[in-house]
Amino acid sequence: MLKDSTHRSTLLWKLPAQPIMTTRRSVALLLETSNAYARGLLDGIIEYLREHEQWSIHLGEQERGAKPPHWLKGWRGDGIIARIETEAIATAVQQTGLPVVDVSAARLVPSFPWVETDDREIARLALEHFLSRGFRSVAFCGENCFNWSRWRAEAFAEFAQQAGCEFSQFTSNSRQRMNLGNSRQQIKLAKWISALPQPTGIFACYDFMGQQILDVCRELDISVPEQIAVLGVDNDQRLCRLCSPPLSSIIPDTRATGYAAAELLDELMHSPTRKRTSPVQILIPPQGIAERLSSDIYASDDDELVSALQFIREHACEGITVNDVLRQVPLSRRALEARCQKLTGRTPHAEITRIKLERAKRLLSQTTLTLNEVARRSGFSQAEYLSVAFKKLTGQTPGQFRNSTLTGS
Repeated sequence: MLKDSTHRSTLLWKLPAQPIMTTRRSVALLLETSNAYARGLLDGIIEYLREHEQWSIHLGEQERGAKPPHWLKGWRGDGIIARIETEAIATAVQQTGLPVVDVSAARLVPSFPWVETDDREIARLALEHFLSRGFRSVAFCGENCFNWSRWRAEAFAEFAQQAGCEFSQFTSNSRQRMNLGNSRQQIKLAKWISALPQPTGIFACYDFMGQQILDVCRELDISVPEQIAVLGVDNDQRLCRLCSPPLSSIIPDTRATGYAAAELLDELMHSPTRKRTSPVQILIPPQGIAERLSSDIYASDDDELVSALQFIREHACEGITVNDVLRQVPLSRRALEARCQKLTGRTPHAEITRIKLERAKRLLSQTTLTLNEVARRSGFSQAEYLSVAFKKLTGQTPGQFRNSTLTGS
């Protein structure tokens, strides 16, 4: 018996393993591929798929506002991630009856789960950027036909009022991009910019609007950034570098947005009958600001203070102290603190800490570096010091912040 049993085991071991049959889920991506924001969403979706199960992807070449693809009608798939920005797309997607995650701010189907950029946080970051450079006159330039532009405008105006800034706003109501020299909107924009006090920091609703503002400033012979500083959104690097001067821009975390959308759709496809009391809404904060020449200035005639602030900005993450700053400028500690407080609303020590923490936030959200390494690269001698300062400023521990950027909570 022992011999027979051994023989059977050998035979079974030699039999080829039966293949495990798995069915890939079929997912449609209704995303334009013509701009940096949407391509960032795709990068995030791709990253999610690399870390999890693969999907069979249906993605056609399409532009913003395009008609629904012809193949969508009657398509037998498992789920959809879409930028639902037209009634036609909204209707077509609803008719599929499939799980859907919307990644557009238009909110044409409020019942769909929604993953988008946190526009209020973008506005806060924009105002802090100008305040840190001493601007007390700020302005917003937007396009009223887009929800994300209106939300940014409302939040920016609110934050500007809280900070006691002089505030102005220009809003285009046209969906057509303005052509320099032959557009009524462009002429109105030029008149508005001409009437702004100088210096003023202008927050453009997105990079293309920032480019238009820079074009107008050049036509009006307004010096950028000395008289008008400009900040855009999206960090479309090719567009920003084509601008003259190169455009500073807020960096939305499109990778995290796409990743969160894919993760949410995966959950919906695995639990299609799960009932929710309200639609899921996930807002992803921006990564930070890509600083370029269009806003690289301090709105002050105090050359000594400007030199001190530039030194802080360039060396804060090297672990400098206020004493290191004082060695660079012929000022007493009391004079430096008084002038810095007047211009930026912060002491030199607080400004050093702010820049270090901004660096730490970028590293936490964009890398998998250990806390010790994040602390070292941000200019903190120990991770414990980073944790204390981080909790004091943000109300979160570094770990909680990192987790929130991954989950969008």
